[in-house]
Amino acid sequence: MEKELLDLIQKEFPITQRPFKELALRLGSSEDEVLDTYKRLKGDIIRQTSAIFDTKSLGYQSSLVAFKVKDIESAARFVNTHPGVSHNYERDNEYNMWFTIAVAPDSVLGLERSVEIMAQKSGAEDFIILPTKKMFKIKVHLDVKGDRKKKEKIERKKREKMELKEEDIELIKGLQKDIEPLYEPFERIVEELGISYEELEKRSQRFKDAGVMRRFASILYHRKAGFKANAMVVWSVDESRAEEIGRRVAEFSAVSHCYLRPTYPNWPYPLFSMIHGKTKDEVDGVVEEIKKEIEPRDYRYLYSTKEFKKQRIEYFSPKFKEWEMMYG
Repeated sequence: MEKELLDLIQKEFPITQRPFKELALRLGSSEDEVLDTYKRLKGDIIRQTSAIFDTKSLGYQSSLVAFKVKDIESAARFVNTHPGVSHNYERDNEYNMWFTIAVAPDSVLGLERSVEIMAQKSGAEDFIILPTKKMFKIKVHLDVKGDRKKKEKIERKKREKMELKEEDIELIKGLQKDIEPLYEPFERIVEELGISYEELEKRSQRFKDAGVMRRFASILYHRKAGFKANAMVVWSVDESRAEEIGRRVAEFSAVSHCYLRPTYPNWPYPLFSMIHGKTKDEVDGVVEEIKKEIEPRDYRYLYSTKEFKKQRIEYFSPKFKEWEMMYG
Protein backbone atom coordinates (compact mmCIF):
# COMPACT_ATOMS: atom_id res chain seq x y z
CA MET A 1 0.00 0.00 0.00
CA GLU A 2 2.96 2.36 0.59
CA LYS A 3 3.63 3.00 -3.11
CA GLU A 4 -0.08 3.45 -3.87
CA LEU A 5 -0.42 5.98 -1.04
CA LEU A 6 2.70 7.90 -2.11
CA ASP A 7 1.46 8.02 -5.69
CA LEU A 8 -1.99 9.23 -4.62
CA ILE A 9 -0.91 11.99 -2.24
CA GLN A 10 1.61 13.39 -4.74
CA LYS A 11 -1.33 14.02 -7.07
CA GLU A 12 -3.70 15.44 -4.47
CA PHE A 13 -4.15 15.28 -0.71
CA PRO A 14 -7.84 15.79 0.17
CA ILE A 15 -8.77 19.03 1.92
CA THR A 16 -11.60 17.64 3.99
CA GLN A 17 -12.43 16.93 7.64
CA ARG A 18 -11.12 13.33 7.59
CA PRO A 19 -8.65 13.18 4.67
CA PHE A 20 -7.06 9.88 5.74
CA LYS A 21 -10.52 8.31 5.76
CA GLU A 22 -11.08 9.50 2.18
CA LEU A 23 -7.66 8.19 1.13
CA ALA A 24 -8.50 4.86 2.78
CA LEU A 25 -11.68 4.57 0.72
CA ARG A 26 -9.69 5.11 -2.48
CA LEU A 27 -7.06 2.59 -1.43
CA GLY A 28 -9.45 -0.04 -0.12
CA SER A 29 -7.92 0.21 3.36
CA SER A 30 -8.81 1.57 6.79
CA GLU A 31 -8.34 5.09 8.09
CA ASP A 32 -6.05 3.89 10.90
CA GLU A 33 -3.85 1.89 8.53
CA VAL A 34 -3.45 4.80 6.11
CA LEU A 35 -2.70 7.26 8.92
CA ASP A 36 -0.15 4.86 10.46
CA THR A 37 1.51 4.37 7.07
CA TYR A 38 1.65 8.13 6.53
CA LYS A 39 3.21 8.64 9.99
CA ARG A 40 5.85 6.01 9.23
CA LEU A 41 6.75 7.62 5.89
CA LYS A 42 6.69 11.22 7.15
CA GLY A 43 10.18 12.59 7.57
CA ASP A 44 11.64 9.54 5.87
CA ILE A 45 10.18 9.71 2.35
CA ILE A 46 7.46 12.37 2.69
CA ARG A 47 9.09 15.79 2.99
CA GLN A 48 5.95 17.95 3.34
CA THR A 49 2.23 18.00 2.66
CA SER A 50 0.80 21.45 2.06
CA ALA A 51 -0.58 23.79 -0.58
CA ILE A 52 1.52 24.45 -3.68
CA PHE A 53 0.74 28.02 -4.68
CA ASP A 54 1.44 29.81 -7.93
CA THR A 55 3.93 32.54 -7.05
CA LYS A 56 2.91 34.88 -9.86
CA SER A 57 -0.82 34.58 -9.02
CA LEU A 58 -0.05 35.78 -5.48
CA GLY A 59 1.57 38.92 -6.88
CA TYR A 60 5.16 37.84 -6.28
CA GLN A 61 7.90 38.41 -8.85
CA SER A 62 10.27 35.46 -9.23
CA SER A 63 13.21 34.20 -11.22
CA LEU A 64 15.87 31.55 -11.53
CA VAL A 65 19.32 33.08 -10.91
CA ALA A 66 22.82 31.75 -11.61
CA PHE A 67 25.89 33.05 -9.74
CA LYS A 68 29.55 32.52 -10.55
CA VAL A 69 31.26 32.48 -7.13
CA LYS A 70 34.58 31.33 -5.66
CA ASP A 71 33.61 30.78 -2.02
CA ILE A 72 30.35 28.98 -2.71
CA GLU A 73 29.68 27.93 0.89
CA SER A 74 29.90 31.50 2.17
CA ALA A 75 27.86 32.81 -0.79
CA ALA A 76 25.15 30.21 -0.24
CA ARG A 77 24.86 31.11 3.44
CA PHE A 78 24.10 34.72 2.56
CA VAL A 79 21.80 33.98 -0.39
CA ASN A 80 19.81 31.59 1.82
CA THR A 81 19.02 34.41 4.27
CA HIS A 82 16.50 35.79 1.77
CA PRO A 83 13.03 34.39 2.65
CA GLY A 84 12.11 34.21 -1.04
CA VAL A 85 14.91 31.77 -1.88
CA SER A 86 13.25 28.36 -1.98
CA HIS A 87 15.84 26.26 -3.86
CA ASN A 88 19.60 26.70 -3.96
CA TYR A 89 22.06 24.22 -5.48
CA GLU A 90 25.65 23.91 -6.50
CA ARG A 91 25.68 22.79 -10.14
CA ASP A 92 28.43 21.45 -12.36
CA ASN A 93 28.99 24.60 -14.42
CA GLU A 94 31.12 27.77 -14.43
CA TYR A 95 27.96 29.41 -13.06
CA ASN A 96 28.14 27.16 -10.07
CA MET A 97 25.32 28.36 -7.80
CA TRP A 98 21.71 28.25 -9.00
CA PHE A 99 18.79 29.45 -6.93
CA THR A 100 15.18 30.56 -7.28
CA ILE A 101 14.07 33.80 -5.67
CA ALA A 102 10.71 35.50 -5.21
CA VAL A 103 10.10 39.02 -3.93
CA ALA A 104 6.87 40.17 -2.30
CA PRO A 105 4.20 42.28 -4.06
CA ASP A 106 5.08 45.25 -1.80
CA SER A 107 8.85 44.89 -2.26
CA VAL A 108 10.65 48.22 -2.26
CA LEU A 109 13.85 46.81 -3.78
CA GLY A 110 12.28 44.65 -6.47
CA LEU A 111 13.78 41.49 -7.86
CA GLU A 112 16.74 42.84 -9.85
CA ARG A 113 18.02 45.10 -7.05
CA SER A 114 17.62 42.26 -4.54
CA VAL A 115 19.76 40.00 -6.75
CA GLU A 116 22.36 42.76 -7.20
CA ILE A 117 22.66 43.13 -3.41
CA MET A 118 22.99 39.37 -3.03
CA ALA A 119 25.71 39.29 -5.71
CA GLN A 120 27.64 42.11 -4.01
CA LYS A 121 27.35 40.62 -0.51
CA SER A 122 28.29 37.11 -1.66
CA GLY A 123 31.21 38.16 -3.89
CA ALA A 124 29.72 36.88 -7.15
CA GLU A 125 32.01 37.46 -10.13
CA ASP A 126 29.06 37.37 -12.52
CA PHE A 127 25.37 36.45 -12.51
CA ILE A 128 22.47 35.79 -14.87
CA ILE A 129 18.82 36.51 -14.09
CA LEU A 130 16.55 34.01 -15.88
CA PRO A 131 12.86 34.78 -15.30
CA THR A 132 10.17 32.58 -16.81
CA LYS A 133 8.97 33.74 -20.21
CA LYS A 134 6.68 30.74 -20.69
CA MET A 135 5.88 27.88 -18.33
CA PHE A 136 5.06 24.57 -20.06
CA LYS A 137 5.05 22.32 -17.03
CA ILE A 138 5.61 22.30 -13.29
CA LYS A 139 4.62 18.99 -11.79
CA VAL A 140 6.81 17.07 -9.39
CA HIS A 141 5.24 13.62 -9.34
CA LEU A 142 7.77 10.83 -8.89
CA ASP A 143 6.77 7.52 -10.47
CA VAL A 144 7.14 5.44 -7.31
CA LYS A 145 4.91 2.68 -8.71
CA GLY A 146 6.87 2.47 -11.95
CA ASP A 147 3.77 2.18 -14.13
CA ARG A 148 3.57 5.55 -15.85
CA LYS A 149 3.87 5.91 -19.61
CA LYS A 150 6.88 7.70 -21.08
CA LYS A 151 4.69 10.58 -22.18
CA GLU A 152 1.69 12.29 -20.67
CA LYS A 153 -0.86 14.81 -21.84
CA ILE A 154 -0.38 18.29 -20.41
CA GLU A 155 -3.62 19.96 -19.38
CA ARG A 156 -3.85 23.66 -20.09
CA LYS A 157 -6.75 25.27 -18.30
CA LYS A 158 -7.84 28.83 -18.80
CA ARG A 159 -7.74 30.63 -15.46
CA GLU A 160 -9.69 33.66 -14.36
CA LYS A 161 -7.79 36.26 -12.39
CA MET A 162 -8.64 36.26 -8.69
CA GLU A 163 -8.30 39.36 -6.53
CA LEU A 164 -7.09 38.27 -3.12
CA LYS A 165 -8.89 39.63 -0.06
CA GLU A 166 -7.51 39.70 3.46
CA GLU A 167 -9.50 36.58 4.36
CA ASP A 168 -7.94 34.79 1.37
CA ILE A 169 -4.43 35.74 2.51
CA GLU A 170 -5.16 34.38 6.00
CA LEU A 171 -6.29 31.06 4.48
CA ILE A 172 -3.19 30.95 2.27
CA LYS A 173 -1.03 31.39 5.38
CA GLY A 174 -2.75 28.39 6.95
CA LEU A 175 -2.73 26.11 3.91
CA GLN A 176 0.97 26.67 3.17
CA LYS A 177 1.97 25.03 6.47
CA ASP A 178 2.89 21.34 6.65
CA ILE A 179 -0.02 19.28 7.99
CA GLU A 180 0.19 17.27 11.20
CA PRO A 181 -0.48 13.52 10.82
CA LEU A 182 -3.80 13.58 12.68
CA TYR A 183 -7.32 12.34 11.98
CA GLU A 184 -8.37 15.97 11.44
CA PRO A 185 -5.22 17.82 10.26
CA PHE A 186 -7.18 20.91 9.15
CA GLU A 187 -8.85 21.43 12.54
CA ARG A 188 -6.39 24.18 13.51
CA ILE A 189 -7.17 26.17 10.33
CA VAL A 190 -10.97 26.03 10.68
CA GLU A 191 -10.75 26.97 14.36
CA GLU A 192 -8.30 29.85 13.84
CA LEU A 193 -10.29 31.28 10.93
CA GLY A 194 -13.70 30.51 12.42
CA ILE A 195 -14.94 28.72 9.31
CA SER A 196 -16.63 25.37 8.64
CA TYR A 197 -15.00 22.43 6.85
CA GLU A 198 -17.49 23.00 4.02
CA GLU A 199 -16.27 26.57 3.62
CA LEU A 200 -12.65 25.42 3.79
CA GLU A 201 -13.24 22.99 0.92
CA LYS A 202 -15.18 25.55 -1.11
CA ARG A 203 -12.60 28.31 -0.76
CA SER A 204 -9.70 25.94 -1.41
CA GLN A 205 -11.41 24.76 -4.59
CA ARG A 206 -11.81 28.39 -5.63
CA PHE A 207 -8.03 28.85 -5.26
CA LYS A 208 -7.50 25.85 -7.53
CA ASP A 209 -10.04 26.97 -10.12
CA ALA A 210 -8.34 30.37 -10.32
CA GLY A 211 -4.86 28.83 -10.55
CA VAL A 212 -3.77 30.51 -7.31
CA MET A 213 -3.18 27.06 -5.80
CA ARG A 214 -1.81 24.46 -8.17
CA ARG A 215 -2.69 21.64 -5.82
CA PHE A 216 -2.57 20.53 -2.19
CA ALA A 217 -0.21 17.58 -2.18
CA SER A 218 2.80 15.81 -0.73
CA ILE A 219 6.36 16.37 -1.85
CA LEU A 220 8.82 13.50 -1.39
CA TYR A 221 12.51 13.34 -0.61
CA HIS A 222 13.67 12.33 -4.07
CA ARG A 223 16.66 10.22 -3.10
CA LYS A 224 14.86 8.43 -0.28
CA ALA A 225 12.04 7.63 -2.71
CA GLY A 226 14.59 5.94 -4.97
CA PHE A 227 15.13 8.78 -7.46
CA LYS A 228 18.86 9.29 -6.98
CA ALA A 229 19.53 11.15 -10.25
CA ASN A 230 18.13 14.46 -11.38
CA ALA A 231 19.52 16.93 -13.85
CA MET A 232 18.70 20.38 -15.08
CA VAL A 233 19.11 20.05 -18.84
CA VAL A 234 19.21 23.24 -20.90
CA TRP A 235 18.60 23.28 -24.64
CA SER A 236 19.71 25.62 -27.38
CA VAL A 237 16.83 25.63 -29.88
CA ASP A 238 15.46 27.80 -32.65
CA GLU A 239 13.62 30.51 -30.68
CA SER A 240 10.97 30.86 -33.39
CA ARG A 241 10.01 27.23 -32.60
CA ALA A 242 10.83 27.31 -28.88
CA GLU A 243 7.20 27.20 -27.69
CA GLU A 244 6.32 24.23 -29.87
CA ILE A 245 9.52 22.42 -28.77
CA GLY A 246 8.88 23.28 -25.11
CA ARG A 247 5.43 21.70 -25.24
CA ARG A 248 6.91 18.50 -26.68
CA VAL A 249 9.63 18.30 -24.01
CA ALA A 250 7.02 18.86 -21.28
CA GLU A 251 5.09 15.77 -22.41
CA PHE A 252 7.85 13.45 -21.18
CA SER A 253 6.73 12.04 -17.81
CA ALA A 254 10.27 12.17 -16.39
CA VAL A 255 10.30 15.95 -16.93
CA SER A 256 8.93 17.74 -13.86
CA HIS A 257 9.67 21.33 -14.87
CA CYS A 258 9.88 22.88 -18.32
CA TYR A 259 10.29 26.61 -18.96
CA LEU A 260 11.23 29.09 -21.63
CA ARG A 261 13.71 31.69 -20.32
CA PRO A 262 15.65 34.60 -21.86
CA THR A 263 19.02 34.11 -23.57
CA TYR A 264 22.20 36.17 -23.27
CA PRO A 265 25.44 36.28 -25.29
CA ASN A 266 27.04 34.09 -22.61
CA TRP A 267 23.93 31.90 -22.17
CA PRO A 268 22.32 30.69 -25.45
CA TYR A 269 19.95 28.18 -23.84
CA PRO A 270 16.31 29.35 -23.76
CA LEU A 271 14.69 26.02 -22.84
CA PHE A 272 15.10 24.57 -19.33
CA SER A 273 13.96 21.12 -18.21
CA MET A 274 14.28 19.20 -14.94
CA ILE A 275 14.54 15.45 -15.46
CA HIS A 276 14.29 12.83 -12.72
CA GLY A 277 15.32 9.20 -12.74
CA LYS A 278 16.31 6.37 -10.41
CA THR A 279 19.77 6.24 -12.00
CA LYS A 280 22.00 8.48 -14.10
CA ASP A 281 21.60 6.04 -16.99
CA GLU A 282 17.83 6.44 -16.77
CA VAL A 283 18.12 10.24 -16.95
CA ASP A 284 20.59 9.94 -19.84
CA GLY A 285 18.13 7.71 -21.67
CA VAL A 286 15.36 10.32 -21.39
CA VAL A 287 17.72 13.07 -22.56
CA GLU A 288 18.66 10.99 -25.61
CA GLU A 289 15.00 10.46 -26.48
CA ILE A 290 14.27 14.19 -26.15
CA LYS A 291 17.37 15.00 -28.21
CA LYS A 292 16.23 12.73 -31.06
CA GLU A 293 12.75 14.25 -31.04
CA ILE A 294 13.59 17.98 -30.91
CA GLU A 295 17.04 18.01 -32.62
CA PRO A 296 18.54 20.89 -30.60
CA ARG A 297 21.48 22.97 -31.76
CA ASP A 298 23.18 22.15 -28.47
CA TYR A 299 22.33 21.09 -24.92
CA ARG A 300 24.01 20.90 -21.53
CA TYR A 301 23.59 18.91 -18.35
CA LEU A 302 23.64 20.88 -15.11
CA TYR A 303 23.84 18.18 -12.47
CA SER A 304 23.38 19.33 -8.88
CA THR A 305 26.39 18.42 -6.73
CA LYS A 306 25.15 19.94 -3.47
CA GLU A 307 21.83 21.13 -2.04
CA PHE A 308 22.08 24.33 -0.01
CA LYS A 309 18.38 24.98 0.46
CA LYS A 310 15.09 23.40 -0.47
CA GLN A 311 11.94 24.59 1.25
CA ARG A 312 8.59 26.14 0.46
CA ILE A 313 8.32 29.92 0.45
CA GLU A 314 6.32 31.29 3.37
CA TYR A 315 4.09 33.73 1.52
CA PHE A 316 2.94 36.96 3.16
CA SER A 317 5.58 36.63 5.86
CA PRO A 318 7.04 39.75 7.57
CA LYS A 319 10.49 38.25 6.91
CA PHE A 320 10.49 39.73 3.38
CA LYS A 321 10.24 43.29 4.69
CA GLU A 322 12.75 42.56 7.46
CA TRP A 323 15.34 41.35 4.92
CA GLU A 324 14.94 44.48 2.79
CA MET A 325 15.26 46.75 5.82
CA MET A 326 18.43 44.95 6.86
CA TYR A 327 20.20 44.86 3.50
CA GLY A 328 18.45 47.39 1.24
